[in-house]
Amino acid sequence: MKYGMNLLLWTDDPTKESFLPVLENLAKLGFDGVELPIFRLDEKRYGKLGRRLADMGLECTGVTVRTAEDDPTSADKAKRQLGVERSKRALDCCRAAGARLLAGPYYAALGHFSGKGPTAAEWRRSVDGMRQVAEHAGSLGVTLALEFLNRFEIYLLNCAADAARYVRDVDHPSCRMMYDTFHANIEEKDLGAAIEGCADVMVHVHVSENDRSTPGQGHVDWATTFDALHRIGYDGWLTIEAFGQSLPALAAATKIWRKMFVSEEQLAADGLRFMRQQWSSRARQRKQAPRRAKAKR
Repeated sequence: MKYGMNLLLWTDDPTKESFLPVLENLAKLGFDGVELPIFRLDEKRYGKLGRRLADMGLECTGVTVRTAEDDPTSADKAKRQLGVERSKRALDCCRAAGARLLAGPYYAALGHFSGKGPTAAEWRRSVDGMRQVAEHAGSLGVTLALEFLNRFEIYLLNCAADAARYVRDVDHPSCRMMYDTFHANIEEKDLGAAIEGCADVMVHVHVSENDRSTPGQGHVDWATTFDALHRIGYDGWLTIEAFGQSLPALAAATKIWRKMFVSEEQLAADGLRFMRQQWSSRARQRKQAPRRAKAKR
């Protein structure tokens, strides 16, 4: 298991020199890696950052999004192609930084709605474009981890089953999905069944509380979530995704109107401790189970 921290809690551009102290602190806290927002598509800057991270002993993953101007579902071919090209460039930045996985909802425009549900044509256009992105990802050794979002943020993929079906339609070994506890808390009827239903295509997990604050201090059903992840033998990243008020534009986009934690550093420390406790307790239970069964005999 690897434990990560999504850097959108602090910044949308982690390549800035001024951000290095935050990265150094996350390394000291004991994180295995960080998730890099890849919005500024500059390979040289991400390459330099990747070398800095390696020196700190941190691995990394990436995360990106698409907008209305480069929407992969659009009927406008130019917009779709722009979306494909920008996703490919984000993958190039991943390779430069040393990231082997690119997470996010880059199969459709974030926050852009038609007023109706997704159409078969939108689905088909997005899948066709994602195959091109997956081919590029495969050539770079990077895996796509597509993220379903709740109905208020996107409409193409709203639950784990949607994302799993999409990945199976793309049908490429470099195209997989991720599970996000925040979105699942809104959309899923049965968390355990949702996780089990996408186990064959899931490669990444965002650990995110119901209020986007400190994991373990809200009302997400963590017991069911971690039980199911442990049951399916999940062994990828557990990455905290939380949002605050450091970036006004991002706070507005994520609807964070009040401060819900003491500090970003405290959230990261408490969240990491929570994830480790949850996972280690289940590992102990698994080891003890054969002993209890033997004692009963």
